[in-house]
Amino acid sequence: MVGMGMIFDETYRPVFESLHSRGLCDPALTGALGGICGVELTAVATRTGHRAEAYCQSAGDRIGPFASYHGENAVAELLASKNPAPVDFVCVATPDNRHFAAARAVLSAGKHLLVEKPSVLSLAELDELDRLARQNGVLAKVVYHKLLDPDHKRMRTLVADGELRHVNHGYCSLLEPKAIGTGQFAEWIRGRNPGTYVAVHYIKLIDFTFGGRLRSVTCTGQRGIVGPADGPTWDSTQLRLVYDYDDGREAAFDIHTSWVTPDNFPGHVEQEVQFRFDNGVWNAHGRRRGVECTIEGRTPQPRKITPNHHYNAEVLEPWGERAMRGYGLEAIERFVREVAIVEFGGPAAERPARLEAARSLHYNDLSADRQVVAAVQAMEAILALRAAGKPDTVVYVNHPAGGLVLCTPGGAVPEVLYANPVWCSGIRENPGPLRSDT
Repeated sequence: MVGMGMIFDETYRPVFESLHSRGLCDPALTGALGGICGVELTAVATRTGHRAEAYCQSAGDRIGPFASYHGENAVAELLASKNPAPVDFVCVATPDNRHFAAARAVLSAGKHLLVEKPSVLSLAELDELDRLARQNGVLAKVVYHKLLDPDHKRMRTLVADGELRHVNHGYCSLLEPKAIGTGQFAEWIRGRNPGTYVAVHYIKLIDFTFGGRLRSVTCTGQRGIVGPADGPTWDSTQLRLVYDYDDGREAAFDIHTSWVTPDNFPGHVEQEVQFRFDNGVWNAHGRRRGVECTIEGRTPQPRKITPNHHYNAEVLEPWGERAMRGYGLEAIERFVREVAIVEFGGPAAERPARLEAARSLHYNDLSADRQVVAAVQAMEAILALRAAGKPDTVVYVNHPAGGLVLCTPGGAVPEVLYANPVWCSGIRENPGPLRSDT
């Protein structure tokens, strides 16, 4: 495990504790493993080691012994660790601008990788990680837990079955509390923006659910709360994506994000989607799913009035067991299952086929992340220019000048952010990285 912050506590920790308690059960593992694969947290890498030490002391027998490394060489030491056991896969949950270095080290060492969204901040970095994963015969996957939200899965089912026909436009919003921007993440968000951090949830939802080819990206935002009004740190962003489809039509999607919502807001975050189709409308709200709770002295802090128990929730089961449930955990469990099946789901001679089957799962495979990363790279470039006093730029995808091209109003020469094509003509699924000679 690389990084032990908020995301670790909310999702990875309960997954590892559950796997420590009962292992991973799957019929595909019925050979030498008898259907059960043991999975243990064996090593962690953090900046200071303080959270690892605190977790080791508080967890007790909920987790097994693990090695803890901290400092500049922590990831390298984790990858070389053999006590209590060598690592087979590594989960990276650091701030987004630190993903690439850790992920590259993991794949270079021949370990399977699970990285939090956004996977990386540029298509060049994505190409490098995908190359390493293929070269070393390991999986490289991304956590997009919003795809496992039951409401989003239901919408995708109706789209796949043709009941909801041809998306026209959409609006998505995810607003984080001010405690994120001014407290928990105050150190690493300097020079960052909430769009890269959370808009990717909805970029992937749109890209995976509706297919199509990303054509253009625009973005603006506001500053002045978590940083200076003329600085590079953004309070909120408004991102627009335009997609083309095989029938010659297009759709536009607006994604609004922030990390300055008042801390006494009734929910942990405000998140909603609306999609307009030829024959219908889909509205979904992350907080308003039928639960409202008020407790004197406890709501809206620390207990929220409109909680999202679908993402993660501690529950007391009818049979007396306490457990954590939710789609935030399910996304991680699915990755662990995919790794176990690749390594132990049949004869060694058939491993390459199992590996390719796992790579073909475009909901989380790094190779299917091209249009998402293209949107992130475009957004970062647009906001950087806006902070420098150059507003209203547009990034075009598969422009005559290159795969990702930034155009400034009044500018004579566009800036090529990425030379290779982002997608290939005539296909709906995202392709793998393209070589310069393609």
